[in-house]
Amino acid sequence: MSTQTGPAAAGADLARLTLDFHHTHQLLDTAQGVQTWEVRVTAAGTPAGSLTAVRGLYWKSDNLRERMSDEQSFPALVAAQLLDEEGRFTYAFEEFIESASSILVVDGLHMEEAFADPVVVAVVVAAVIDRLTDNCFAVVLPAEDACTDAGSVLLAEAGALLSAREFSDELQIIDTALAAPGEAAQRVRMRLRSLARRGGAAASDDEDEGWDEDGEEDEELTARTAAVLRVALEELSEQAWQDVAALGDAPLRRGQGRVLGSLPPITFRQDQQWRRQMARCFDDLAGDLAKTHTVRPLCTGEEMALHLGIDRATSLTRNRPRLVAETVEGLGEDRRDFDWDWCSDVLFEDHDVLMLFDASLDGIEDSGNEINQALGLASLAAAEWFVPFRPGQARDPDRGFRRS
Repeated sequence: MSTQTGPAAAGADLARLTLDFHHTHQLLDTAQGVQTWEVRVTAAGTPAGSLTAVRGLYWKSDNLRERMSDEQSFPALVAAQLLDEEGRFTYAFEEFIESASSILVVDGLHMEEAFADPVVVAVVVAAVIDRLTDNCFAVVLPAEDACTDAGSVLLAEAGALLSAREFSDELQIIDTALAAPGEAAQRVRMRLRSLARRGGAAASDDEDEGWDEDGEEDEELTARTAAVLRVALEELSEQAWQDVAALGDAPLRRGQGRVLGSLPPITFRQDQQWRRQMARCFDDLAGDLAKTHTVRPLCTGEEMALHLGIDRATSLTRNRPRLVAETVEGLGEDRRDFDWDWCSDVLFEDHDVLMLFDASLDGIEDSGNEINQALGLASLAAAEWFVPFRPGQARDPDRGFRRS
């Protein structure tokens, strides 16, 4: 199954997409437990698509299986697989899900050709989930074998983008109690913002902006992107130096401090000198941006600092519009501004250092580790974080620390 952005979105007015939730409920409705929402997608007031979301509330229904089966079509298939004849959740479903008391079934998707793109649909579904669920829902979408039309294919692809897990050949489920779907939703929203800024999924034939003469993507940061990323790195630097002063050589735990506690656990027992070097990584990257308006990490510590910087910059553009406006005042706008997914793609040679956050890969930092050797990774040991990747890339040893 493909989860790539489809060409249909090229040129579509993605920035003006809106959702209209429509649900009618009789005040004295006796058939409680199931609510049907019609979600209409519009672009600048013009219809762009629609879908149906059936909300099954287990605790409000006398027999949720019978009630959902009465809806027919895909909700009936969901009811047959997740609920027994008495209306109780099946053992297989309760084992599969973390904590669910209700079900949201998403189907009946129709998208106009210009918006028939899995990324667009994934963001629509994510918005529906935000609006109609809490952290005790199982959101059910069609799996590949249940696809009978173009709309269900798009929903299946959107589910994959949103970290849905396959329950059966016909059903895939997003468990709202888990963190992964929420993180996936943030990623697809950022991708859609990127597509909107670029005018769609693909540039038009006569539009070469963002590409060099050899057809390679331009790796230069826009002025506004560089300015906000620099502010993010400077904020992290301030906080990292505060951590250094407060923690000294003491071991720390996840979440302790403002920056150092957000690093991988292999760093938690490093001494103050190591922590000073880590804090200086933020300074060095911010300094590069101040001088050249671009940045390229030269060691593992700087890679981690840049990852954290991009995360902080993403948060700034989302949550602190006034600060961002002040930072970019007087700088020319570019449609590639604040494309943080693009930054993550092009500013790194690889993302190997992020594997240190995965508890299932414990020990991967050791070059003798079997997984490390199988993947051909360099050593990610904390003691080697500040060793330059290549000869001649070392920072000036006399530049000193910004603070003693």
